[in-house]
Amino acid sequence: MTQLHSNVNRLAHLDLPGAGQVTVAGKYAYVGHITNEERLGTSILDVSDPRKPRLVSQLHLDDGGSHSHKARIAGDLMIVNVEQNMGPMGRKAENLPSQATSYAEGGFKIYDVSNRNKPRLIAHHRTHGRGVHRFDMDERYAYISTEMEGFVGNILVIYDIRNPARPEEVSRWWMPGQHVAGGEKPAWGGRRNRLHHALRFGDELWAGCWHASLRVIDISDIRAPRTIGEYNYHPPFPEPSHTFMPVPAPIGGRRIAVAIDEEDHAHSAEEMERRRGRPHACLWILDATDVARMKPLSLFEVSELDSPWSRAAPGRFGAHQFQEHMEGTLVYCTWFSGGLRIVDVADPGAPQEVGYFIPEPAAGKAAPQTNDVDVDPNGLVYIVDRYAGFDILEFNQP
Repeated sequence: MTQLHSNVNRLAHLDLPGAGQVTVAGKYAYVGHITNEERLGTSILDVSDPRKPRLVSQLHLDDGGSHSHKARIAGDLMIVNVEQNMGPMGRKAENLPSQATSYAEGGFKIYDVSNRNKPRLIAHHRTHGRGVHRFDMDERYAYISTEMEGFVGNILVIYDIRNPARPEEVSRWWMPGQHVAGGEKPAWGGRRNRLHHALRFGDELWAGCWHASLRVIDISDIRAPRTIGEYNYHPPFPEPSHTFMPVPAPIGGRRIAVAIDEEDHAHSAEEMERRRGRPHACLWILDATDVARMKPLSLFEVSELDSPWSRAAPGRFGAHQFQEHMEGTLVYCTWFSGGLRIVDVADPGAPQEVGYFIPEPAAGKAAPQTNDVDVDPNGLVYIVDRYAGFDILEFNQP
């Protein structure tokens, strides 16, 4: 096997089908699948022995037209998304006017996973349109990114899940221009400006908003979310904003935040060539001391020379996602064919890579497509590949 790594070693590998998200809680890893092979939705793995992960159970989909590629855990509750598969236009369709859809199953499902061997469905809550993409949750609320009737593109809907059998909508948040049924008119085309997802930190939600970049939302009154900060770098940067979060402690007396973009998919070598010279998706480091006046401090990028698969097509090379919570100043990022990159932002003006791991491509694929990452309290790192593969890694900090 061909692996490229620095300060990171592989402890275990499983050939799980392609995945969109991995979440680790306790001795279990929860993997949301994206490929819809045999209608596979979610896998639960026992990772108590990190050198010998063991499949415990799997959930399958009701139909072949959707996927459940995200899974989050709070206590013994698990939420997975239900989202319609993307059409032949793929992400290019986001530039087109929003179209009505006949898909009626989009939304999210809540499971009781107190018995990880036999997850029990509690509720399937329908939303609208293509359904739910990514989300956050805690033991009381779910912070859902979904299409809703009367809106263009995904918005935030907050649900009270204390009674998981009957999720109760608490509030909604959207960007001005999305609520077309309320008379708003978007200043952009199609679904380009929309919520990707929002993460809760204290009484704030930090949101990546695709081609509208970044927002900070005050939820001290959770029934009336309000925007208190925004920063937009579109244009000139071409890749959309995926995830946004604050660094847990001040650095040099300043509140620092990190954001990561998602690299678009090149469907052919010709399309890859047309993009030559275009900036890749990257990691942003920002000064968020005053969220109403956020400003960028630096970027972290990975050189195409750092991965032998950076020019492989079809596929993606640039950034996608980072671990959605931090300890200290390390940011664990996935970089598609650039693999896992571990970045120290202790100096926000000069982020430094301190470790990386690039797995081999899945069987029959031109390049790895490292899609998501999580880190457990012991510092072990879990990554999944968009096509196939689940790895447990150990970071040996220099």
